[in-house]
Amino acid sequence: MVWDSGRLQGESVSTSRKTLGQVRGLYLHGSASTLDDDTVLYTVEWLAPGGLTEGSLLWGCTHLNPGRVGDEYFMTHGHYHAISSRAEYYLPVSGSGVLLRMERDGRTWAEEMIAGKVHYIDGRHAHRVVNTGLEPLIFWACWPGDAGYDYASIAETGFGLRVVEHDGKPLWIEKAR
Repeated sequence: MVWDSGRLQGESVSTSRKTLGQVRGLYLHGSASTLDDDTVLYTVEWLAPGGLTEGSLLWGCTHLNPGRVGDEYFMTHGHYHAISSRAEYYLPVSGSGVLLRMERDGRTWAEEMIAGKVHYIDGRHAHRVVNTGLEPLIFWACWPGDAGYDYASIAETGFGLRVVEHDGKPLWIEKAR
């Protein structure tokens, strides 16, 4: 593991990439974007030494690229955990952005993500990360192997906040409930 660069090494490292084509629908004006569907928004590397089982911990790192789809900053897909008692930690090491957190009733808030700040994410909260900077936002994560992912709830309701660029700065826009 190389902490500052956010890289895991070894044979057992898994990697996934999320492209714009895979998440275009998350963006309010995603269909109008001229960016190529193959544009990589973020990459995740992780280790699952104990597997995806109860009692195991996964360790991973996300590299969220800078950029925008229209006026919305690049963001992660966002999800709840399938098992709501499973919490998670995020630990940024470089870049800047925001962690969006949302309760099931739609109440959403943002926490600044900067190097050295540790974020504890309650397992009942949906979470999404937005890169509001000019360089990759790199953050480590640790979560239970059996937490699972609930993307369907986000697809159904969306997040309560969108983060857009306005006059060169991030602006939070609240979704009508």
